[in-house]
Amino acid sequence: MKNIEYLLALHSVHGLGPVRLKNLLDYFKDPKIIWEISEKEILARGIFPSVVANLKLARKTLDPEKYHDGILKSGIKILTIYDEAYPKLLKEIYDPPIILYYLGEILPSDKKTIAIVGTRKITGYGEIITKKFATDLANSGLTIVSGLAHGVDTCAHKAVVEAKGRTLAILGGGLKNIFPPENIKLAYKIAEGFGAVISEFAPDEPSLPGNFPARNRIISGLSLATLVTEAAEDSGSLITAKLALDQGREVFAIPGPITSELSKGPSSLIKQGAKLVTEPAEILEELGLERFKRKDLGIMNDIKLSEVEQKICDSLENESQHIDDLCRSLKLSAAMVSASLIKLEIQGLVKNLGGGNYGKIW
Repeated sequence: MKNIEYLLALHSVHGLGPVRLKNLLDYFKDPKIIWEISEKEILARGIFPSVVANLKLARKTLDPEKYHDGILKSGIKILTIYDEAYPKLLKEIYDPPIILYYLGEILPSDKKTIAIVGTRKITGYGEIITKKFATDLANSGLTIVSGLAHGVDTCAHKAVVEAKGRTLAILGGGLKNIFPPENIKLAYKIAEGFGAVISEFAPDEPSLPGNFPARNRIISGLSLATLVTEAAEDSGSLITAKLALDQGREVFAIPGPITSELSKGPSSLIKQGAKLVTEPAEILEELGLERFKRKDLGIMNDIKLSEVEQKICDSLENESQHIDDLCRSLKLSAAMVSASLIKLEIQGLVKNLGGGNYGKIW
């Protein structure tokens, strides 16, 4: 989208949420027009007077170009719903975020995702099963999505990092106010090579309690399915699970000791139709993802790919391709692509299918 600086400025206006902002963008097409038109015209599009008052104040106090430059200089990256790289699963929900701010990288391979959520007051049993499922699913090629909260979220993220997999941490506030503060180091560790830390909130937005239901819809919206490992009946993770159901996604739950209060959440979900699972393989089978499972996890985890090799793997993620097509799409020489393919084939990541066609093994 053109005039991205004006879109960011509009996005910072309190009360102008994704549905209202999307309606304005659909009507006026250009965010600069919305920023500059009269308050009367904004009101005529059904925007509440209180929100128009906030917009009026923002126009007086915020310079869109300086605001945009400040975000980029801080190292924060931006992805809008109009960008091709915007996650397709998230775009399918009722109220997808207009803008995602993130640290790290969002890759094409992150299309195969599962959310792992649960209680903040995790038990020893919860740690064992959360780590087992997060590790095995990450080693099977899935990206693990969670909310960076204490308990199950933290356990899942850490397990993926230890397994050298990929994880997406979704925040309930801006990237300049990572919460909880105890997980700031974990957040930056994820961003340094194990996934991305993502927020729909403007970078300076604090992590307010009212933000977390909105955060939960992104966790479920980014994911093919949601897994609840351990949770009380009133846990916020059950909200995430219910949002997943509303979004037409699968929900899995792990049974626990009937004497534990933190087993009541999964038990309640199972009674409501969530699928009971006791092994990660059951999730892979249910999602039809068995074919993506890695053959040699130890070897795979130790492999370091160059930028070109990673691009080739990403291009082969969902379908085999001819070497000529890879050269064209990646804008690389035949010699470079050929050499990288040979190396990937030796490493067991890519298979020569004959006739110049190559496919990814996992």
